[in-house]
Amino acid sequence: METNVSNNERLISGVGGGLLALAGLRRGGPLGLLLAAAGGYLVFRAASGHDPAYAAAGMNTASAGAASSKPIFVEHSVVVDRPAADVYAYWRKLENLPRIMSHLESVTELDERRSRWVAKAPLGTHVEWEAEIVNDKPGERIGWHSLPGATVDNAGSVQFESLPGGSTRVHVALSYRPPAGQLGAAVAKLFGEEPSQQIADDLQNFKRTFESGEAQQKGTGTASTPGAAGGTTPKSN
Repeated sequence: METNVSNNERLISGVGGGLLALAGLRRGGPLGLLLAAAGGYLVFRAASGHDPAYAAAGMNTASAGAASSKPIFVEHSVVVDRPAADVYAYWRKLENLPRIMSHLESVTELDERRSRWVAKAPLGTHVEWEAEIVNDKPGERIGWHSLPGATVDNAGSVQFESLPGGSTRVHVALSYRPPAGQLGAAVAKLFGEEPSQQIADDLQNFKRTFESGEAQQKGTGTASTPGAAGGTTPKSN
C-alpha cells in the first residue's frame, strides 16, 4: 500500500484513534461500536500510513510537495452593553484574553506589536505561536496575523462597532489552518477543541462577564490605557 498520510497526521490518528476505540468499548451499544470502528480506522491509518479515502480522492499528504490544508474561516458577533472605547481597551490589552477565552492558556506581550500565544489543543496538549498586530484603530479595530513558523497559521480581526444607546457590536473574523490538515480539524472538533464553537462560546462569556463588571475587575486594562494594550500582542485559533 502506498503511504499517503503525513507523519503529523499519523501521530494524531494514532492517539485519537486509540482514545476513540477505548471510549467506544467502554460505552458499548450501537454508538460504542461506531466509535470503536472509527477509532480502529484511525489506528489502521496511523500504523500503515495509508488512507483508502485519500487514495480514492487522489490525495497524498505524505509527499514533500503536498499542498497545505485549505484555510478555515470563522465569524461570530456579539452585542455588549458597554461603550466601544471600553471594550476595545480591554481587548487591546492582549494579556487579558485568557481570562475570558477558554481555549487560551496564556498571551505574553513581546513588544509594541508582537506577542506569544499558547492555546489548548486536543488530547490535553497545547500549541503556541507568535503573532503581530498589523491594523490597530483605537476604539474600532484590531487586526493581526501569525508570524512565519507558527504551529497554527492564522489571521483575523476584531471590529468594535458603536451602536445607539452606548452598546458595542464585537465582530470576530478568523482564518486558520489546522496543524495537521483537515484530519486535525476533525479530531479537534471530536474532542471539543473546535475554534468555531470556542469563539462563539467565548464571545458569550465575554459579554456576560464584561457587562457584569467581572472582566474589568479581573483584568488590568482599562478604557484609559489603549496604548499599553497596543504593546500587547496575542497569539492563537
